[in-house]
Amino acid sequence: MLAKREIWQYRDEVRIWAGKYRNSHNLLHWHYDCELIYVEQGGIDVFCERRRHALSVGQALFIDSGQVHHMQASVPGTVLIVFVFDAGVIRHFANGLKLPSPMLNGSYPIPSVYAELRRVLAEKRRFYGAEAGCIVARLLVEIYRREGAVPREQDDKTAQSFIRLLEEIDEKYQYITFDDAAAFMGMSPAYFSRYFHGITGITFSQHLNYVRTDNAIRLMRSDASLSFTDVAEQCGFGTIRSFNRIFKELTGFSPSRLPPDFSLEEYSYYHSEKSFDPTLVGCELIESSD
Repeated sequence: MLAKREIWQYRDEVRIWAGKYRNSHNLLHWHYDCELIYVEQGGIDVFCERRRHALSVGQALFIDSGQVHHMQASVPGTVLIVFVFDAGVIRHFANGLKLPSPMLNGSYPIPSVYAELRRVLAEKRRFYGAEAGCIVARLLVEIYRREGAVPREQDDKTAQSFIRLLEEIDEKYQYITFDDAAAFMGMSPAYFSRYFHGITGITFSQHLNYVRTDNAIRLMRSDASLSFTDVAEQCGFGTIRSFNRIFKELTGFSPSRLPPDFSLEEYSYYHSEKSFDPTLVGCELIESSD
């Protein structure tokens, strides 16, 4: 599974976005903004902080700045309320602290806060950005108090190293190895294997194969003169036989029969050097503060 940084693009003076999604399903990703999700209808599974969290109606989860995560609706028609905001909105009281678990134990008035926030963002009265920040900060103060915030520890440094590793894999996918990755994290091979699977839900080898295959598809489309042997070599596959086998396993097609408009089903996203949208086909934005 590909893993990239998502960069939120806010509008005007406001460093907050609020909206609703139907059937949320996205790729492994991270962002330096904070995200709060609340299940209004249905249910969703969220992978965050090395655990799968199963949320049902009325439950909420807080994704802190820099936490690697992905999610998938577990019930058709699932509707989420989502807040995304700059970490600076809560830094004055949350700096150096984190919640014991992303999944919230308490019950919070998130739907009513959402309605208030949407009204403020729609009216755009003078200083509305500051007002919106106060609304979000007030809710998060209550959450941090009731959930019992704890000091950030060594695990947070490890999580940041893991993000850097994912970036390293994106840059050096042609030749990076499992041992290289374990050494980068300062972990024994056995511990790194468990850690990687705990964060992503897949093995390092599976992740690397996805990255290499995704880049192989891009290379094939950008330069039709390249032979499949050239593509295999440039994307880090050891042999043409290995390339053909892994390519077909992940796409369902041999390289020579790949449809011109094909995209890996799980990786249909907008990609550029500056931004990344992890949202997958089937996930629908039904309300937005933009």
